[in-house]
Amino acid sequence: MSQPLSPVAGESRSRPQGPASGTRDGAWWRHAVIYQIYPRSFADADGDGMGDLAGIRARLPHLVDLGVDAVWLSPWYVSPQADAGYDVADYCDIDPVFGTLAEAEQLIAEARQAGIRTIVDLVPNHCSDQHPWFRAAVAAGPGSTERDAFHFRPGRGAHGELPPNDWPSNFGGPAWTRVTGPDGTPEEWYLHMFAPGQPDWNWENPRVATQFDDILVFWLERGVAGFRIDVADNLVKAAGLPDLVDYSGESPQPWADQDGVHAIYRRWRSVLEEHSRPGDEKVFVGELWSDRPERFARYLRADELHTGFNFDFLKVPWQAPAMREVIDATLEAHGPVGAPATWVLSNHDTTRHVTRYGRADTGYGFDRAARHGSPVDLEAGWRRARAGALLTLALPGSTYIYQGDELGLWEVEDIPAELLQDPAVAGTGGADPGRDGCRVPLPWSGGTAPFGFSPDGSANEPWLPQPASWAALTVAAQAADPGSALVLYRTALALRKQLPAFGDGPLDWWPEGGRAQDGVLAFTRGADGKLACIVNQSGQGIRLPDATEVLLASGPLGDGAVLPPDTAVWLRRE
Repeated sequence: MSQPLSPVAGESRSRPQGPASGTRDGAWWRHAVIYQIYPRSFADADGDGMGDLAGIRARLPHLVDLGVDAVWLSPWYVSPQADAGYDVADYCDIDPVFGTLAEAEQLIAEARQAGIRTIVDLVPNHCSDQHPWFRAAVAAGPGSTERDAFHFRPGRGAHGELPPNDWPSNFGGPAWTRVTGPDGTPEEWYLHMFAPGQPDWNWENPRVATQFDDILVFWLERGVAGFRIDVADNLVKAAGLPDLVDYSGESPQPWADQDGVHAIYRRWRSVLEEHSRPGDEKVFVGELWSDRPERFARYLRADELHTGFNFDFLKVPWQAPAMREVIDATLEAHGPVGAPATWVLSNHDTTRHVTRYGRADTGYGFDRAARHGSPVDLEAGWRRARAGALLTLALPGSTYIYQGDELGLWEVEDIPAELLQDPAVAGTGGADPGRDGCRVPLPWSGGTAPFGFSPDGSANEPWLPQPASWAALTVAAQAADPGSALVLYRTALALRKQLPAFGDGPLDWWPEGGRAQDGVLAFTRGADGKLACIVNQSGQGIRLPDATEVLLASGPLGDGAVLPPDTAVWLRRE
């Protein structure tokens, strides 16, 4: 039985965010929809089974039709690919597996001509062990100036056989690897918070800072619109690299969120401002896995980063009270520093939200092994993912779409073990199932793999296998289906462009929307409050308010203007 949306006293609270008018007068990044491209899995033009720049250029019409404002490209730099390009050997050139620097410049220019800006991934916490500076450091030996660009330390124990401290790697095992001298004798250890092939930079060294100034300028001069900063809070380590068991600093770990990191971003911001012009502002977005809003907001001060990924929203379960709490906390944290929020449901490191939302536990956590393979109700996951798309696109600020979100792709959890490539799998001896399941190449067309990802007749299979059932989820199949996820995304993005109140601007919880604890999220947008979004998570149908016009719904409505469970709607209030 459907329930009415009844007024609730005292439930309306304004959450101003950016320009109060809700217009599009502010910088483009305050309200942008940004599409993440994982280059190796987007489109393969040369048939080697790996995505490339030529493939991205050929598929630009898809992004134009989708209606995004910018793309963020995961690393495309020269790399031995120990961690899918997040181990960089040359920050100022393109890995041959993807193409050439000239092709990258063409892509940036062609995308901009099509109205799409380009944000590139920057990896400043670590590089590859094949980077010339690290190779020189290993060869130069202990005490050298070359080694000071990294964190080299003598080991503990009688013969230096133990790591310098107790820090764990994010990919399993200790965060230290020992090098050997020219005569084969074991000597110092170097720090790597990720894979052994990813040594951490020492940001106390002025040479490192100067090098990254030059890297920023190199790409800015080639027309990029900004940078996504990988593990943005990890660059500076606690003085003396203390054991975790002895650490007592303000931040949770001695390798993250140290106060000294803010000086780096103030320096970077000045570099970016020198290359920004009205209407062509450059932007930083930081990968910040912080669960402390007051410390998160420090990165977004006016002279530091422009935006930071809002991972609390990504992690929150599909429950109205929890989502309401995260939305409130997000806007409250961003308000004092005047930064727009970002909203993201999936990325290349996390389980796709169609799968998450179809599980009994709909939240996201780093305990991938505990959740991997647990039962998934794909129908529920799809309904909630569609509703989640309308929710995020209606919230104040900018929205990120991970490639394949617009197709309703799910996490592929049955990839054969011998084909898995994520270093987290090997680093944990298989205990961590890794992140390859969200990185499977996109399906574009056709009834069998590679579904247009690679050219017809290619001798090489895609680098990760695609499920046969994805035949129904190709871009071509969905473009012809008015009820598909792709058509919903295209419609929503086009409508959002026509409605300036969506994006940056104020949000008010709608009194007629009921309480979040009743399973309903309802809010108005814009200074006049005439646009509204309602998301029904109550488990039963609810009647829409009178005197409203339905602009878009994530699924079919019931008779009598009833909003079914796990469905969202955009309304115009009369």
